[in-house]
Amino acid sequence: MATWLAIRKPVTGLRSTLLKFLAFLLPLAMWCAVSYCPFVWHPLVQVTEPGDSGFDVGMTCEPRVFADINKSLLADGKKPCVAVPANPKYLPPPHRVARALYTAFTTEPYLKGDPWLHESLVRSLQVIFFGFAGAMLLAIPIGIVCGTFDAASKIVEPFVDFVRYMPPPSFGALMMAIWGLFDAPKVAIIFIGCFFNMVLVTANTARNLDGSLLEAAQTLGAKRFGLMMHVIVPGILPGILKDVRICLGAAWTFLTAAELIGNMSGLSEFINQQQKHQNYDNVYAGVLMIGIMGFVIDQILAFIGSVIFPWTPDANHRARRWFRWLGFITQPVEGSRPEPLRPEEIAGLRRAVPSAEASGAEPPIAIPAIKELTHAER
Repeated sequence: MATWLAIRKPVTGLRSTLLKFLAFLLPLAMWCAVSYCPFVWHPLVQVTEPGDSGFDVGMTCEPRVFADINKSLLADGKKPCVAVPANPKYLPPPHRVARALYTAFTTEPYLKGDPWLHESLVRSLQVIFFGFAGAMLLAIPIGIVCGTFDAASKIVEPFVDFVRYMPPPSFGALMMAIWGLFDAPKVAIIFIGCFFNMVLVTANTARNLDGSLLEAAQTLGAKRFGLMMHVIVPGILPGILKDVRICLGAAWTFLTAAELIGNMSGLSEFINQQQKHQNYDNVYAGVLMIGIMGFVIDQILAFIGSVIFPWTPDANHRARRWFRWLGFITQPVEGSRPEPLRPEEIAGLRRAVPSAEASGAEPPIAIPAIKELTHAER
């Protein structure tokens, strides 16, 4: 228990994997309990045998109404209806939603012209890509400049901080007036929702760079441009990638509102059409597809970051071995190692350092190796 609940100590190995699985299994277990266990929450009843009631098989009603109807039927000597506990129609069980995730891709829409799920998904990805890529390409350089130069921060960030509190969908009417009724205003809404937040988080990441790195570079004669290109930008790239992942989540959040502007399109149109036909299995399938796509893209970015930034704490050293064909990207930086020290190497370093110090000779290992040994021991 002490290992699981240690304060600010990472949970690693099999325990870490188990906790990550539980993050998804626990909500799924709650959904299954609500769906399959009548004693947990089944507020309605579903008719299985209508008798003389006039109900159709599959209809639902409240238990009180069902009891009153059966009481009336029995009083008149008619055949009562039979029902079983059920949840509302808007809460389908997991197996029906799982089936809908497949059938939505293979079943023709109700009406000719309605989008298939894969068509809606592709269109949503296009809107996300163009809106978020435009915001990222413009906001990151501005944020780096604001985080580096205080004058730029004071002239840019107050206005940016003011605009970011305005809900992006409120610009919908204006964007339609400028860009029309199709995908352009949707891209603009995603851009507005991501750009201003990304400027601020990137500037904050640039400010949090270790000041000793700048002082060391200035001591070695680095000028303003050299500090920017060779110290600040490389030093904050891992942090910027994390900022991009956070802002990408905001882009998916704004997507559903953006796609309802003008001519509805994408996953929002698919969900809206399925709701009109009360096909809630497909509604959940569309909502889950948004979450799945966002999560997969976020994990791809995290994986890429662990490969190209091997010095960060969450670096994936095993993934680096899979990507050796990337050449210089996967080559270890001078003075560093692509993977942690092995136990026999740690034992050798422990023996070498004290013996070298006792003889007054320079230790036969490099400083980075010593630092890595300390990190490995921790």
